[in-house]
Amino acid sequence: MKFDVFCEIQRAFPWNGRDEASLFREVLAQAQAAEAAGFDIWWQVEHHGAPQFSYSSAPEVVLTAIAMSTERLRVGHAGVLAPFRINTPLRVAERAATLDVLSGGRFELGLAKSGGKEWETFGVNPDTARDEVKEAMRMIPRMWTEPEFSYASDTYQVPPREVVPRPVQRPHPRLWQTCGSPDSFYMAGELGVGALGTTLLSPVAFLGQMLREHDRGLADCREPAGKAINRQKGVFTFVHVAESRGQAIANGAAWSALWYVNAAPVVFKVPRRIWYDMIKQGLHPNSPRDTAATQLDPHEIDIKPDDPEVVKLLKRMAQGEEISFEAAHEALEVLDSVVIGDPAHCRDKLRAYEGIGADRMMCLMQFGSIPHEAVLKSLELAGRHLVPAFAEAEVEERV
Repeated sequence: MKFDVFCEIQRAFPWNGRDEASLFREVLAQAQAAEAAGFDIWWQVEHHGAPQFSYSSAPEVVLTAIAMSTERLRVGHAGVLAPFRINTPLRVAERAATLDVLSGGRFELGLAKSGGKEWETFGVNPDTARDEVKEAMRMIPRMWTEPEFSYASDTYQVPPREVVPRPVQRPHPRLWQTCGSPDSFYMAGELGVGALGTTLLSPVAFLGQMLREHDRGLADCREPAGKAINRQKGVFTFVHVAESRGQAIANGAAWSALWYVNAAPVVFKVPRRIWYDMIKQGLHPNSPRDTAATQLDPHEIDIKPDDPEVVKLLKRMAQGEEISFEAAHEALEVLDSVVIGDPAHCRDKLRAYEGIGADRMMCLMQFGSIPHEAVLKSLELAGRHLVPAFAEAEVEERV
């Protein structure tokens, strides 16, 4: 299992929002630290109009800056918001190939369907968004590899054009799809592209079920989108490694994870009450099918006697109550999907991800209010204790 970094470019509110440059300087320093620690890929997300959650509105620019300040670290977009009203396939192909050239062939391309505020911002039709992602996934590799590309459908037209530049990698950069539901995991597999999944606070076993949907899609793959099939599965989760349990608590990592989970519904426009109930049921809040099935009053965030402790804390935080770092840590420590603590504790937690067949751990390191210096220390400790431990397991398995 390889180790990557997943980045939102984030600071928990309240902060003044005026010193945005310092936030970007910290991200660049963290990317350089990730390379030194032995991480494989730096993944950047794309969000728009969500200052309370993410400043990663121009990920290709950030990834270019990271690529130009590192030598080995690969740079991944996880992922381009692919509905045509947000990013047209031709522009995605051009920007991605340019980044591959500038990085010396270190680029990874993921596509995402998005939703919520971002669909509203760009006027995306929810009924066609998934089909547009699939259409873009099939078009982009052709743009990279065909001498002249043309295309005509009801939704997108390109007259005969030579698309430049060409990527450095052959046949082209690896392709990925961000996934949050059984249908999307299956779709990624059927297209022959890698799956990028997330737990948030759902159990690792639930994510394992989603990864099996990717396997099922791969088994049904008859016409891969690209020139090569990517069977890998990347998994995003909260990761913070500290020298001790007490230091992990003092750094506010668990509190920051709760803050993140409460802030995310603002971007995805999932009512918080539904969001909490999904977590309570061990499901994934980003799955539209499962969310629709709950049929709950979206305005209720009252605490129920049978709520798990983590859901009670999320609701109390949403109501404006102060949650202590220690209370947050105690609630999240028992969840197998959250990797926060000393190196030995984190290593044991990560074995569960290895057990469900995750190929890449996409470690969210910079989130909420964790201090920059603590993020750098977490990267260093992960590089010293976690990256080599799982690399050794991979070598032993091959032998």
